[in-house]
Amino acid sequence: MNDTLQEEWTRVEKMVEEKFGEDIDVRGILFLIGVQELGKGYRKFTKDQKLEVIHIAICKLLSQYNYYEYMGVDEDGWPHYKETKKLPSLKPGEQLKVMKSAIVEYFKESGDLV
Repeated sequence: MNDTLQEEWTRVEKMVEEKFGEDIDVRGILFLIGVQELGKGYRKFTKDQKLEVIHIAICKLLSQYNYYEYMGVDEDGWPHYKETKKLPSLKPGEQLKVMKSAIVEYFKESGDLV
């Protein structure tokens, strides 16, 4: 990870820790973003719903890079995306770097990270 991304990621971690009072990993941050994008506030989710919430976050984040396109919400209010282009084959470390970069951009766009 380059120095700028590492610095910005550290700021994201610090911001999340200040808001929630604990250190949250990438998967936890994805869950928080998914809950935000779902727009129903926090509630109890089943295990399958938790995976869907994380999937919402991943689609939202990767839509910044034109890999997904927002299609709207279903009758239950859950957002749906369609894949617009295939994701490149990345090694796990590269995948993590892309996710961290997308998370940083998400928080910059939301105004939470200046």
